[in-house]
Amino acid sequence: MSNQAAKQAPSPKPSGMDRFLNFIERAGNKIPDPAILFFWALVIVWVSSALLSNVTFDLINPRTGDALEVNNLLTGEALASFLANMVTTFTGFAPLGIVLVAMLGVGVADSSGFITTGLKKMLNFTPAKLLTPMLILVAIVSHTAADAGYVLVIPLGGIIFHAAGRHPLAGIAAAFAGVSGGFSANFIPSGIDPLLAGFTQTAAQVLDPEYIINPLANIMFTGLSSVVVIAIGWYVTEKIIEPRLANTPIDDDAEEAPDLGTFTEIESKAFRYAGWAMVVGIAALVFAVMPEDSALRSPEGEITAFSAPLMQSIVPLIFVLFIIPGIVYGRVSGKFQNSNDVIKSMSETMSTMGAYIVMSFFCAQFLAAFGQSNIGTMLALYGAEGLKAMNLPGQATIVGMILLTASVNLLVGSASAKWALIGPILVPMLMAVGISPELSQAAYRVGDSVSNIISPLMVFFPLVVVYCQRYVKSTGIGTLASLMMPFSIAMLIGWTAFLLAYWALGIPLGIQAPYTYTM
Repeated sequence: MSNQAAKQAPSPKPSGMDRFLNFIERAGNKIPDPAILFFWALVIVWVSSALLSNVTFDLINPRTGDALEVNNLLTGEALASFLANMVTTFTGFAPLGIVLVAMLGVGVADSSGFITTGLKKMLNFTPAKLLTPMLILVAIVSHTAADAGYVLVIPLGGIIFHAAGRHPLAGIAAAFAGVSGGFSANFIPSGIDPLLAGFTQTAAQVLDPEYIINPLANIMFTGLSSVVVIAIGWYVTEKIIEPRLANTPIDDDAEEAPDLGTFTEIESKAFRYAGWAMVVGIAALVFAVMPEDSALRSPEGEITAFSAPLMQSIVPLIFVLFIIPGIVYGRVSGKFQNSNDVIKSMSETMSTMGAYIVMSFFCAQFLAAFGQSNIGTMLALYGAEGLKAMNLPGQATIVGMILLTASVNLLVGSASAKWALIGPILVPMLMAVGISPELSQAAYRVGDSVSNIISPLMVFFPLVVVYCQRYVKSTGIGTLASLMMPFSIAMLIGWTAFLLAYWALGIPLGIQAPYTYTM
């Protein structure tokens, strides 16, 4: 075929999925910058709270035991409080501190070359065909370290794919799917297990005051779910996302892909010294945690409890465990001549976070107002009441619960807050029809995970947009939402089907975790 004929050949007709995702991308990218989005969301909450504050609701807030009321945020007192607390609302915005502190340490490790050399060695060890599942596996394991995956694994996903000659946005999407979409898929116990179990137990005791929930009641299900999430993420990344990104060029001035093919003798020497420095740091941490009376354990002697100082120190530990080997690597390789070079690398890292800091200011104000208004509580409770009114069969009820949770997750981001709201309604309701609290909790965890990656109101969503803009500056909310939609849909369908099949086969959900409840 001649070149002229090739030029005139009609382009392939886009598939139904492509047309759907193109629509999501176009519609989403018409949404203003995330900072503006949160500003207008704040205004909407203010106005809605004023209108709904005059409405009487026939609902009881399960957290307080009082009748549900929407608080008017447009009163003089409320507005004065908003202004008085504006600064502390911003400085107390948890994701802001998490991101900035972790990025200080990671930035030093990156600038020194420690991370690049580590990636070289990892790619030489990992077969090219297994790069995607390996990345998703690492993303899932990162749940053990609280929010570490958002500030470490997701940006590294872009770097790894870029270095391997693949589209960096596909790596970011795959890592995001593992970190956030597969939030409840983990074979390693973490702080979220006892946290949710505590809420589930409280909800179950509404009907049965003696009911006890084991903190590891879902550990076998969440562990095997890791395999499901990896398989789904692997397929979606390579069969849907990468073909879709084939026509999305990387900006000419984007961050260059590091050469991960070979490394010099000095790089190997520096990495060896830095690696030993990290190993020594980890070993020191392990020895500090081992004693039963360790100051890093909770008062009850637990390591993974949220009250344990170890769990509360994850981000500072990321900072320390990356800045030390980063400095060692930089000194041995000659990248860092003095302490000024280290501070300069930190400053350069912070200079890339300006857009996220601005977004965080408006996001913090919106989330604070949304919580104070009780509008999210109202929507969650009415959704649970609607599910209860349907009176569906057991399997259909579980599916309905997953869909309800996924929908509420678009409005209320915190896993514990959602479960505190809807758990006291759903758990006793399902116990009354013979479904155990442990199974209800497993269904909740599926729904709570799968819609994280398509919610612009999820506090880390705008940060992932910033990661994407390092390579494609035109990336907007719609671009990321369209990339993550296939993951969300596939996980919703696949993970729900897995839970139903798991239930049908009678595989234990975890420790002391029945499927049924007898009154």
